[in-house]
Amino acid sequence: MKTIVIASQKGGAGKTTLAGHLAVAAEQAGAGPVALLDTDPQGSLAAWWNERTAETPAFAHADLSGLASQLAELEAAGVQLCIIDTPPAVTVTIRQVLAVADLVLIPTRPSPHDLRAVGSTVQLVEAGGKRMVFVINGAAHRARITTEAAIALSQHGAVAPTVVYQRTDFASSMIDGRTVQELYANGRSAGEISALWQYVSTQLNKHASA
Repeated sequence: MKTIVIASQKGGAGKTTLAGHLAVAAEQAGAGPVALLDTDPQGSLAAWWNERTAETPAFAHADLSGLASQLAELEAAGVQLCIIDTPPAVTVTIRQVLAVADLVLIPTRPSPHDLRAVGSTVQLVEAGGKRMVFVINGAAHRARITTEAAIALSQHGAVAPTVVYQRTDFASSMIDGRTVQELYANGRSAGEISALWQYVSTQLNKHASA
């Protein structure tokens, strides 16, 4: 079983949206069974999942005191991929979750404030000796800062080649427990999520063969 942790100490980076969307993309690509774990006390991922009618992905509230055992139980049950959502700012929680990661995704909006804030998350990931990939999320179309953000982030680590742009269909999908792939299968947002998953999957396979 592979474990992806989605982390950012900056609130509003889109962690929960990416967690749900990548989980569904992985299931659609045949990389399941997939399980989602929510470590955020706000429970946004749990609220989204509770609205779903589809049986996949699976969901569980994370037990931080026994996270390693919980992951072992999921693996024994046949889960192939676990995606863990994390809270913003709670350093102790993030550090605990990072310890079990095979790959860390750091969603970052292309704004000066978000780029300045990413350093604290990078320090936590590097301290844990984990591999990380930046995902530029919520970008505005034709904004020069998106390219500038990719260049700035590349100084710290790998940047996913797929940019996820700001569209209302992401917000709409999170209301009723679905994803853009399920609502608008032929839309641009769905294409971006599919391409992002393909890249993330490649990074996971690199880890497995390393």
